[in-house]
This record gives sequence, C-alpha cells and structure tokens, in this order.
Amino acid sequence: MALRRRPALALLLLLRGCLIGAVNLKSSNRNPVVQEYESVELSCIITDSQTNDPRIEWKKIQDEQTTYVFFDNKIQGDLAGRAELLGKTSLKIWNVTRTDSALYRCEVVARHDRKEIDEIVIELTVQVKPVPPVCRVPRAVPVGKAATLTCQEGEGYPRPHYSWYRDDVPLPTDSRANPRFRNSSFLFSPDTGTLVFSAIHKEDSGQYYCIASNDAGSARCEEQDMEVYDLNIGGIIGGVLVVLTVLALITVGICCAYRRGYFINNKQNGESYKNPGKPDGVNYIRTDEEGDFRHKSSFVI
Repeated sequence: MALRRRPALALLLLLRGCLIGAVNLKSSNRNPVVQEYESVELSCIITDSQTNDPRIEWKKIQDEQTTYVFFDNKIQGDLAGRAELLGKTSLKIWNVTRTDSALYRCEVVARHDRKEIDEIVIELTVQVKPVPPVCRVPRAVPVGKAATLTCQEGEGYPRPHYSWYRDDVPLPTDSRANPRFRNSSFLFSPDTGTLVFSAIHKEDSGQYYCIASNDAGSARCEEQDMEVYDLNIGGIIGGVLVVLTVLALITVGICCAYRRGYFINNKQNGESYKNPGKPDGVNYIRTDEEGDFRHKSSFVI
C-alpha cells in the first residue's frame, strides 16, 4: 500500500514545486457598488509571488476605450488627486462620480516568478440619486375623455422606477386590480412613468404628483391639480344658435342698407358738374331801366 502512494506523492510534490514562484491575484469584491460622492476600494491582492518589487498597473476600460489609472508609480488621468494605492496593489478612490462607473483591470508583472503576469478585472458601479422628475398633468379634462399624465427623470442611475399619487394616495398600476379605484379606468407603467386614463371620471379629480426612486434614493415633483368637469352640451348648442342668430341679423341689416342706397357713392367717376347754361327757347323781357341805360349810352357816343 505504501508503495502505491509514493508515485502519487511524488507527482504532488512535483506540481507544488512548479507552482512555487507563480504570481497570483485575488479580490475581496469583484463588483463593488457605491453611491455618488462616496469613496470605494478596488481590491487587488497578491497571494503568491517571489518578486519583492513587482510592477503594478491599473487600467480603466470604458466605452471600449482603455486608459491608464496607475502607471509609472503614480495616479493618471481624471483620478489624479482623488485616488491612491493601498497595500501596494489595491486602489482607493475618493469622491467617486458617475463617470467612474467602468471596468478596472489590475495587472501585476513579477519578473522573478515562473508565472510572471497575472490580472483581475473589477466592475465598479456608481449609483446616482434621482433629481426631481418633470411631471405634466392636464389642468382640466371633460368627463369621458382620455387623459395622459407623464413623469420623467434623466439623472438617476440605475434608471429609476416611478409611482403616482393622488391626494397622497398611491395609485396601482391597473385601476381594475384595486376595488378602491373601481370608478376609475387607468393604466400606469412604473418603468416609463406614464399614467393613462381611457375615460376619465369626476372621481379622478385631485392633486397628483410622481416619485422617481432607485437604490440611491428618491425625488418627487410638485403637486398639480387636475379638474374633471361635466361637458354642457345644451349650453354649447345654445351658444352656437345665438351666434348664428346674430350673424343672420347682421346680414339682413347689410342687405337692407344696400337696398336703400346707404352704401352708394353719389359722386360718379369721370363726370364733372357745371352750372346749367341758358336753355334753348327761353325769351327774356327787357325792362324799362335796361332800355333807358342803353339809350343814354348811345347818346353819349
């Protein structure tokens, strides 16, 4: 039995001897998640190496582009001034921002080891708290008509989910699923923030607001009033009839004015008026004074 164990033991010792001096890395957290403006440590630990001073490099991989983070024994790029190396190989970042979300590769080169190179990749996720969303609520809607309420937020990461409230009461995604809203007919999408009423009722009047939330926090928009009013068909028809009656009276008045000549210009284009001349066939009677005047005139001559 002892003879059978010797070849296996010898093989194990041979494999162990081959592994001596091979550089190996590990990480306590390959997928760290941190909120914006906090600090984070990217763990990279050398477990085996015979090289006292291995070369350490950190690289950032984002949008298919690779840039240096730690190279030539100093912090590079946009992390300069807010990052440092811990324990020879780990990387600590202060005041992380949303642009720091990326893949980070820790590379170690040990020239005196049989296995000279090893690397690990760490995925950093920076969560961003939502800002107050933009909400659009119609002010007034007639009974029976459709209405759409929207809620949008573009800063939060991961993408937030939405919830709508009416008079501080949360609305379900489907009014048919809750007996409390049996007099309503709406559908709500938590992913898009859109609240749609297919046929609005008087009971749907109230103050509406929306909340956007993710793992980093939440934010809400201001309350907005929506009024649902009855559509007065009789009043609309009466108003139309009044307008038509007024138009008819105006038309009749204009026609009468034309017939009576109020709109005819008495001055005719291209004609001038003169004092009438002496009509033909009219005889003047000479007076005695006119005859005496003519007689005296002829005598003087």
